[in-house]
Amino acid sequence: MKRAYFIAILALCCQLAFANETAPVKGSVISPANKLIQYTGRISFSNPQRPAWNYPGIQIIAAFEGTSIRMIAKPKSGYFMAQIDQAEPFKVAFRSENDSVVTLATALPDGRHTVRLMYIIEGYEMFPEFWGFVLDKGRSLIEMPALPSRKIEFIGNSITCGYGNEGLKREEHFDYATENHYFSYASLTARTLEAQHWVVARSGIGAYRNYGEAKTGSPRSCMPVQYEYTGYAYDLSLREGPTFLREKWDFSRYQPDVVCINLGTNDLSTNNYDVKLLKQGYQRLLKLVRDHNPKAKIVFLCGSMLNGKELEIAKQILDEVTAEANKAGDKEVYRFNFTPQNGDLGMGNDWHPSIWQHEKMAAELAAYLRALMHWL
Repeated sequence: MKRAYFIAILALCCQLAFANETAPVKGSVISPANKLIQYTGRISFSNPQRPAWNYPGIQIIAAFEGTSIRMIAKPKSGYFMAQIDQAEPFKVAFRSENDSVVTLATALPDGRHTVRLMYIIEGYEMFPEFWGFVLDKGRSLIEMPALPSRKIEFIGNSITCGYGNEGLKREEHFDYATENHYFSYASLTARTLEAQHWVVARSGIGAYRNYGEAKTGSPRSCMPVQYEYTGYAYDLSLREGPTFLREKWDFSRYQPDVVCINLGTNDLSTNNYDVKLLKQGYQRLLKLVRDHNPKAKIVFLCGSMLNGKELEIAKQILDEVTAEANKAGDKEVYRFNFTPQNGDLGMGNDWHPSIWQHEKMAAELAAYLRALMHWL
């Protein structure tokens, strides 16, 4: 099969208006509730016609017949990476009030094709929703192979999200356009190991204290609070935003083989931290993760943004928490340190890891997990 049509896929991300549920769209509209669509990640299906989320890394996967495919999403949902068949993935944007239908591919050879979508930013302000696909008239979805049996969960902060990894200057600040979870160490590690990966991560979050917040901690919004919910809310006690933010997560929907926890950078920020409280935060989170994932291996990660005194503090506390858990009978808690960044691979926005640094991190972590999990 000729690969020339791949170029057309990249070039034809034209955007149309889809003003409301009943607006006319030419072709066969596929409901997001269609059983042939595969979903991964913490997604709320409280409204099956409007799957909603706000963590990065969620995926929507399907196989279809025909020559074209469009996707429908809530306007201003943000950025996705899309891949058709084995073509190079490309970025899709829903940024304006009129962005609700985007062409993913056209002029494909008539036959079977696959589409893979990944949400690549943090949707805590956008509250994205997926509204379905549009295929050629009379065409439909077909069966996809099963998802990978290997399962990883990543719990983290901005590093896991992919904050600023497409940025070229460390002095520049956050922009959705330069955050791309597809190229994060988490996503790269999962693809290397041919595993599913589900993400619970938010920039600025900590194990006990979020970035720049009080030394006593962030009791209403740190990770041990947020972990039990489907989506991230600034402050769960305020009860603001979409209802799914107050939806307790059903842990039976995903039981990972291994959980990787990468927190501490924000807790140890701005020289305003309490080491004792940080250790308690790690211990509290470990108990939650173990209670909800009784059979998983749990790996505490450290790095790659910390350095100096704070790096040594984080490593020491994580070593202690791990050793104490092992001594208490949980032999499936482990430790792994990334190589700290030194700038030789460039830096993204706000001194975050660049794409090249993420690639290095992924290579290190994939090798470690392959040995730990015996994933040959």
